[in-house]
Amino acid sequence: MKRNVLRVADRGWGTYRTVTAAIRAAGDGAAIHVQPGIYQESLVIDKDVTVLAEKGPGSVRIVAARGPAVSVRGGAAVLRGMTIQASDHGSAVLVSGGAPVFEQCTVPGGRVEVIHAAKATLRACIFEGAAHSSVHVTGTASAVLDDCVIKSASGHGLTLSDAARADVRRTTIERVTGCGAVLTGDAQGVFEDCTVRHTGDAGILVHTPARPVLRDCRLHDTKTQGVRITDAPGTTPAAAALGAEQEAAASGRDEFRVRLEKCEIFRTGREGILAAGAADLRLRDCHVRETGEAGLIATGNARVELDSTRVVDVPGTGLAVVESAELHVHGGTVARTGANGVHATDESVVRLTECEISTTAYTALHVGGSARGEVRSCTVRDSAQHAVRVEGSADFVAEDTRVERTRMTGIDVKDADAVLRRCVVSEADIGIRLHTRHRPLLEGCEVSRTVKTGIEVAPGAGAIVLGGRVEGAGTAGVFLDEHSESWIDDLIISDAKGSGLVIWSGARPRIRSVTVTGTGKNGVYAGEGAEGLLEDCAISATGYPAVYIGAKAAPVLRRCLVRDANEDLSQADGAAARFEDCRSRDVKVPTMPTGPESGAAVIAGTRGPTAGTARAGAAATRLAGAEEDQLPQLLAELAQLVGLEDVKNEVASMAKLMQMVKRRQDAGLQPPPLSRHLIFAGNPGTGKTTVARFYGRLLAALGLLANGHLIEADRNTLVGEYVGHTAPKTTAVFRQALGGVLFIDEAYALVPAGQSSDFGHEAISTLVKLMEDHRDDVVVIAAGYPEDMNRLIDSNPGLASRFTRTLRFDDYSPDELVRIVEHQAAQHEYRISEETGARLLSHFDSIQRTERFGNGRTARQVFQRMTEQHAMRVTDAADPSDEDLTLLLPADVPTVVAR
Repeated sequence: MKRNVLRVADRGWGTYRTVTAAIRAAGDGAAIHVQPGIYQESLVIDKDVTVLAEKGPGSVRIVAARGPAVSVRGGAAVLRGMTIQASDHGSAVLVSGGAPVFEQCTVPGGRVEVIHAAKATLRACIFEGAAHSSVHVTGTASAVLDDCVIKSASGHGLTLSDAARADVRRTTIERVTGCGAVLTGDAQGVFEDCTVRHTGDAGILVHTPARPVLRDCRLHDTKTQGVRITDAPGTTPAAAALGAEQEAAASGRDEFRVRLEKCEIFRTGREGILAAGAADLRLRDCHVRETGEAGLIATGNARVELDSTRVVDVPGTGLAVVESAELHVHGGTVARTGANGVHATDESVVRLTECEISTTAYTALHVGGSARGEVRSCTVRDSAQHAVRVEGSADFVAEDTRVERTRMTGIDVKDADAVLRRCVVSEADIGIRLHTRHRPLLEGCEVSRTVKTGIEVAPGAGAIVLGGRVEGAGTAGVFLDEHSESWIDDLIISDAKGSGLVIWSGARPRIRSVTVTGTGKNGVYAGEGAEGLLEDCAISATGYPAVYIGAKAAPVLRRCLVRDANEDLSQADGAAARFEDCRSRDVKVPTMPTGPESGAAVIAGTRGPTAGTARAGAAATRLAGAEEDQLPQLLAELAQLVGLEDVKNEVASMAKLMQMVKRRQDAGLQPPPLSRHLIFAGNPGTGKTTVARFYGRLLAALGLLANGHLIEADRNTLVGEYVGHTAPKTTAVFRQALGGVLFIDEAYALVPAGQSSDFGHEAISTLVKLMEDHRDDVVVIAAGYPEDMNRLIDSNPGLASRFTRTLRFDDYSPDELVRIVEHQAAQHEYRISEETGARLLSHFDSIQRTERFGNGRTARQVFQRMTEQHAMRVTDAADPSDEDLTLLLPADVPTVVAR
């Protein structure tokens, strides 16, 4: 029977002279005590034995002659206090089987490899000076590292590849020339209370789809990133994204592959974290600081979530999101950045909830490109530039958010679209500036203590302001620049050092139930040539006259009240304002006209109306009344359209009906029930868009729409690409159409046949609600193929009650197509002879009306080809006459190609 304790010594005391001999002699469970010394041998272990240094760690050195110094092929061996040295810088320890435990061992100059399905435990060990990777776990092997030190490797500290697993606790990886730890393939690793420092590359490198979890770890003094997550080398972005989707679908979970909890990342050479490709990362209660560049960058198709995480004291941008990446931030702080706090561009998505961005050298939150930004219950303060800047084709939503102490604009929107709800902006240079044609929505927002303007709408821009307050502006409370068109309801403007509301040249706002009080200058200032409608407004306690009307300005003031002022009205020569049912109370010098309807343009020293009164009347009818004299002209223009006789008759009948509706309203009578929304059913090129434009102009002329402009939309402009994206897109397009016509082409595409869960249904539900909320402000026309429009109407019960009238657009006849070509020719100063007209008729008779036939579009294409053929023919002439330059001949008519 084999003894349970075996002794090894290279001389004198001991039974065995080599460790190998003792292992051979030992039975399972035996303990091998090794005396101090250097043993030149390679150990092969495949049984349950314990090999320990009799005099403690470092007293026994196993040095291989060649290959690994220790090879474990099976069993549950324990090696304690040994120094294990390879013959070169290759493998010092190779574990290919079993479940060995290494305790208080030192491995200088070689690496530890755990392969196949082996399981190794490394406790309180030191791995030093290895080449390539100090510890490499591969295959389906697993390893546990507790209280270890990996240092001074000429490569990576720890590598997990294939389907390997590792649990790493209280371990330090330092002074390696590569990365601290690398995970590739399907490897998984859990790191707890570890330190990774002084690395020649990233602290942790992850190639998707590997899955590391870091808890209470510290990563610092890295040459590049603290954590870098990328696709595996050679993987295309599309393949990586598809793999991530398939994995999520197969697992049935929305779990992040890479997770950091209560970790610190600081003093990195580059970004604190780089998430690229199909990276999938969540940080919770982490701290990123003192990085070399940005705090975090998400790029490619990365998905990143930060929960209660701080990103502070970085020389670049705090959080950057580019390409198609998504970043969700819940709680936490971004502060003291050398560039932007948060920057999103390209087609990225950033969502911020209950977090703070402060003390940034550039704009605190920048959203550009085609990115989408969503900010809820956040605070943005102390920015050296803008607090929030949205530009390009970006889409932005902010709710319940505070903006404080910014040197430039609190919220600046340029060309992009934005929705701001219950936001508070204070101590900015300009509170909110909008220079975009998208008509951003401001609902219940408050702006206070600005150096300059509270709210500014730039030239040609627009806005919808519902409720809210502007208080203590350094200049104007609200400034509507030239040719802007804004709708403002229920806003309070108080204590502005300049004028409360400024309407600049050519601006045409619609302002209802606005209160202006305590201004240093005028309550309302309408500059030269300004227009607009002000209804049910109250103006009081102004330093200058409550209302100023500049030269040629023609605003309409209806049911407005001026009180507690020295003067209620001041007008320049040639002013053309119109006052309806306005009142003054407690005014020392009242001059504002009162009564049902008064034109107030009076030249100093004269009595009676001036020529400006006519301009006021025109402005009033454009904004609030029926310019009925325009109807015959508009109907005459409509009648000149080629064909469409039934459609033109229907539109003319509706115009007369609506004219009567308007007259009844003006007489104080209830209007009859009437739906102005329409279905246009017809094939492409039958004039649907053209008639829609006429319809808008007719309703504007009748005073039933503010502007009558046309906004064209289709599925692409209304339907989003992911959950929650459709309603904001649809709402944004609808806002642009306020006061006019929303024309939805190929509207049936919103409800693809057989796809009940398509996002188009959300677009329709949103439209139905908006049509109800703005029933007097917008007309919606849904257009498309006749056979498909019934499917659209049947998709939502609310559509049938709102679209009660269908106009059918028939295909053009050959005669009508010839007339369209003749009309095109006249517009472009060409002539068509009778012979050419006959050839055209024959041409259109011969065309096969397949799905590619475009009706009026086909006629325009034929005219274009005729002009091209004409140019080729006339160019060769030596001295073409005027007739040669204008006359289109039968030879210019294209030949019909049989299909």
